[in-house]
Amino acid sequence: MRDGFPDDAPAMALLPWYDRHARALPWRVGPEARLAGLRPDPYRVWLSEIMLQQTTVAAVRDYFHRFTARWPTVAALAAAEDAVVMAEWAGLGYYARARNLLKCARVVVADHGGRFPETEAGLLTLPGIGPYTAAAIASIAFDRPAAVMDGNVERVLARVFAVQTPLPAAKTDLKALAARLTPKVRPGCYAQAVMDLGATICTPRNPACGLCPVMGLCRARRLGIAADLPRKTPKPEKPTRAGIVYLAQRRDGAVLLETRPDRGLLGGMLGWPGSDWTETPPPESPPIAAQWHDPGREVRHTFTHFHLRLSLRLAWVDMDATPDRGQFHPRATFRPASLPTVMRKAWDLAEATMRQD
Repeated sequence: MRDGFPDDAPAMALLPWYDRHARALPWRVGPEARLAGLRPDPYRVWLSEIMLQQTTVAAVRDYFHRFTARWPTVAALAAAEDAVVMAEWAGLGYYARARNLLKCARVVVADHGGRFPETEAGLLTLPGIGPYTAAAIASIAFDRPAAVMDGNVERVLARVFAVQTPLPAAKTDLKALAARLTPKVRPGCYAQAVMDLGATICTPRNPACGLCPVMGLCRARRLGIAADLPRKTPKPEKPTRAGIVYLAQRRDGAVLLETRPDRGLLGGMLGWPGSDWTETPPPESPPIAAQWHDPGREVRHTFTHFHLRLSLRLAWVDMDATPDRGQFHPRATFRPASLPTVMRKAWDLAEATMRQD
């Protein structure tokens, strides 16, 4: 016994609570079905975990339904065209995930016969899978006793053990605590129980301690500091970068788009030609000779590490105009929804500007 309770105490309290209160999620096999012998599909677990990285459950649900309806197996996804998958991913953000999604699916099919490895070590050899995702898949899909650590788990453990070292410095200690508490029996259900607890009761603000199944074990609750944990090291202020985005339409309504380089932000995504994004105003770099109009409008967007301000340029061009970059796409087949969010903002702003003009 350490910290005033045996290591199996959290699991003994959480698993009965999870059996009654587990969230119904489209990628999850619930506790009742699991106890009846239904096993999770590793493909669906993997897909959901990739989508959920830095993204909320609410934002992911519709994307998950669309992806699994269109590509119900890892083999189907592996055979999909890159551009089609990237277009379906548009709006979900963190586009390197979509590129790695395809790479991983193809490796699983080509090198593993369409079956995901069952161990953390095996999963870590796949593209786009890091320690958290490997542990989550091993635990949830294969019921391996892996220590799953996401933001919800960190918060629960920081409060139960009153860990006052700020994140990210506390991550190593919290990971060790998670490994110590993970049971050998029903480890997949336990991992999901801790995540559900953090998402529904042990929330970042105003935790519902009176409803918590582990409140009797929680040191932070006894000390009256639960709402203050976990502590976090202040992040530096985000810099602001500037750029120019060029929206050209041909007389027949076709729009000029380009596929961004595979590496870097929005890699492999379709978007409007533009300048580099720099901390000083960039020089003009139009993708086609035209009478470009500056309407004095600006697209504003925030990425993880910086704010972006894009100045808008608009032009109509003749049918025989030849771009230096990009290709014209017929207006009838152009789907603004297939653009990443910042590029869709530019389109919406351009349309609003043209209506006013």
